[in-house]
Amino acid sequence: MRIMAEVVEVTNVDFSYGTGNTLQGINLQVTAGEFLGVIGPNGGGKTTLLKLIAGLLVPTSGQVRVFGQPAARSGRLIGYVPQFADVDRTFPITVQEVVLMGRLGLTTFLGGYREEDKQAARRAMEQMGVWELRQRRLGNLSEGQRQRVLIARAVAGEPRLLLLDEPTASVDGEAEAAISEVLGRLHKAITIIMVSHDLELLKSHVDRIIYVNRRLQPVVGDLDLSLGRFLQLGH
Repeated sequence: MRIMAEVVEVTNVDFSYGTGNTLQGINLQVTAGEFLGVIGPNGGGKTTLLKLIAGLLVPTSGQVRVFGQPAARSGRLIGYVPQFADVDRTFPITVQEVVLMGRLGLTTFLGGYREEDKQAARRAMEQMGVWELRQRRLGNLSEGQRQRVLIARAVAGEPRLLLLDEPTASVDGEAEAAISEVLGRLHKAITIIMVSHDLELLKSHVDRIIYVNRRLQPVVGDLDLSLGRFLQLGH
């Protein structure tokens, strides 16, 4: 009998930015190889939950453990793609340089990037369909192209847990299709938690869905009906 290891354990977590709880009483377990979808209203705490799991925020109370240790200590095992990445369009950095940054936690950088770093970056760029753009400046890309590059950067680090915050927001159809296809392949090898309003994308890939609006509730049964019920109740 296969025993599913818990990758993420969120236990009795509250979090506040200082003006009331953004999240309250959160309990969540995510097992190895699972693809978890997260839905909920804007401002409901979905991004905050991802940041807690990524170790970028510390709970006001409770604990978050990733791979059996505090989330902040698991950074090298986590790939995180925020919804809105701060990108200086005037900064002269190429696509390839951005993706290689995903390897920084895995190399000493004393002698520059290793060949295995370059190969991992190339694989990630090819997966995301941006290899041909590798010499282009990041600031000259479309929103969809830039999002694919940022996902490639996370994938290049060969994470065991991938956190995605609205990965298909503001992208064109080609980019959305590429992201969806890659998610399907990545799911076979790693654990994924994805915040999204794209119900079709969620239905295509996830194993289960949670609804977050300050508190956490599981979504069971038909996704469209369940979401409608949550919205009607004002949760």
